[in-house]
Amino acid sequence: MFFEGSEKKVELQTCATAVSLKQLPVSFWRQALALADAEILSNLSNTYCDAYVLSESSLFVWDHKLLLITCGNTRLVDTVMCVIDKIGSDGISELSYQRKNEFSPHLQTTRFEDDVALLRTKIAGSAYRVGHLDGHHHYLYSAKHAAQTEKSACLLMYHLNGEIAQYLRSDKQSSIEIRKRLDLERLLPDFEFDDHLFQPCGYSINGLFEDKFITIHITPQERSSYVSVETNMDFLHYPFNIFSELLMILNPRSWDIIGMNMQVDNLSFPSNRRLASCVLQLNQSNEFNYNHYTQADTEILSAEVL
Repeated sequence: MFFEGSEKKVELQTCATAVSLKQLPVSFWRQALALADAEILSNLSNTYCDAYVLSESSLFVWDHKLLLITCGNTRLVDTVMCVIDKIGSDGISELSYQRKNEFSPHLQTTRFEDDVALLRTKIAGSAYRVGHLDGHHHYLYSAKHAAQTEKSACLLMYHLNGEIAQYLRSDKQSSIEIRKRLDLERLLPDFEFDDHLFQPCGYSINGLFEDKFITIHITPQERSSYVSVETNMDFLHYPFNIFSELLMILNPRSWDIIGMNMQVDNLSFPSNRRLASCVLQLNQSNEFNYNHYTQADTEILSAEVL
């Protein structure tokens, strides 16, 4: 079985005078998400944010900010265009669009270049590739004149190993047990969570605490296992690094750390080698930080019979 776990992501901020995104009806978000072939499965809300678990990852909506992450062969850019049309281009103060190179790009309905061509009809910006075209790489599009975006960090994990990886691929899973194995109740006791276990495997969870959020998406298939973790938590205010904790639990062969206006300390990471890094000044307000790691031990491969 194969499912494309690599995600597309948009972060969008609106001007203070623009209509509140949080006040838009759920019917609007359902219609907008349908354009990307995604649907709302459940939701979690507090004073600051509405968090939606989707059939293809997650949507977070604040009064003047939106974070949308989709996986599979979704057309996220079509949803973004719908939101921009609703708000108006003049109401957008910041936009960044990221897309990881896919395991099977030929199954996608659009390329990054296609998405950027659409976005440029509404929001002027610059496009980048970080990493080698013939290997591991990320694409990024950033608005030309953007307000400073909130600090956030993303952990992307590849090729899970060990007992928990086997459990996540088994037919014995439960949401309760996955939460227990991720140790979220201990690590983030103040957070309220909303999750969904997919069939035959796959797991998504959103968490909120005041103005802080975390979202985790697990695609555990052995040939293309992938986990993403996104948060705006300030790591300096916690007695631990949540990324380090999840790395030790999920035991990936390699991983990426992506920070927006934020550097993530790697001192508590499992033994590793940093293979690549990039600091990219997107504009006067925002800085993109990228680091790619692999486990320190040499991987022993087994040939796959085709």
